[in-house]
Amino acid sequence: MSNLLLFKGELAALSAALIWAIASVVYTGVGRQISPLTLNFTKGWIALILLILTFVITGQAIPSIDLTGFLLLFLSGMIGIGFGDTAYFSALNCIGARQTLLFEMLAPPLSAMLALIFLNETLEPQAWIGIVLTIAGVIWVTLERVSDRHGNFRPLQGSLYGLLAAFGQSGGAVLSRAALINTEIDSLWSTFIRLLGGTIALLIWLILQQQTTDIRKPLQSRRLISIIAGTAFISTYLGILLQQTSLKFAATGIAQALSSTSPLFVLPIAGAMGERISLRSISGVLIALIGVSLLFYRP
Repeated sequence: MSNLLLFKGELAALSAALIWAIASVVYTGVGRQISPLTLNFTKGWIALILLILTFVITGQAIPSIDLTGFLLLFLSGMIGIGFGDTAYFSALNCIGARQTLLFEMLAPPLSAMLALIFLNETLEPQAWIGIVLTIAGVIWVTLERVSDRHGNFRPLQGSLYGLLAAFGQSGGAVLSRAALINTEIDSLWSTFIRLLGGTIALLIWLILQQQTTDIRKPLQSRRLISIIAGTAFISTYLGILLQQTSLKFAATGIAQALSSTSPLFVLPIAGAMGERISLRSISGVLIALIGVSLLFYRP
């Protein structure tokens, strides 16, 4: 058990990736009924309510955190969840899921470089090799299927959104890491502050896009809001909590690389649903697993 505690940041990142893989299967169907922006905002405010209920039930007092730490976490949410996720969903609409995921793979090395520049956070050579192998394995799996181009395919605009998403999520991760390593705030409260910033950013985006009327759409269907609420508990409440835990106890680049392995977890889920898993997919998983093992290595 004590050995496992040494890797609680890495294990939290992998757990977050697993949760997001499961949630992605559910959100695929939900995303056809409401816009991605409305979906993201809805699961955000639901997760905030769940967090408030958790604080009330457990009797947790508001933590003492300096203004700098609060602003870093709040800004991390606005940039990573609000800006980064919005750019990600926009890229999905322009170039499809597979090419968007390729841009997502820029986030781990970008996070590591930003952490090196602004936090003076260095990684061992085997950690860099592990990040590269993990990303390579995910890309190998992601590129297997045929292109998912559609009638509204916009490569230039989609590529720009993809880059903005990668920078947004990397910047958000580094800001969050900066706050977590310099304060004693726990992961639950840091999740609340970060999610609050992200949800407010999404509300502003909805207002600017004149989509505020869409906010009511999920509430008009009991089945739809129930599905979103259940998945919000898993993917947003637990997922971001685990992500914050990983950023508190693991280096930024390592945490981002491990939390980006969701496509690998989708494979066994797809297999359980009757989809054929190819040798290429299996080989990609094995490559990524070698990379993951290097990220757990302690010289």
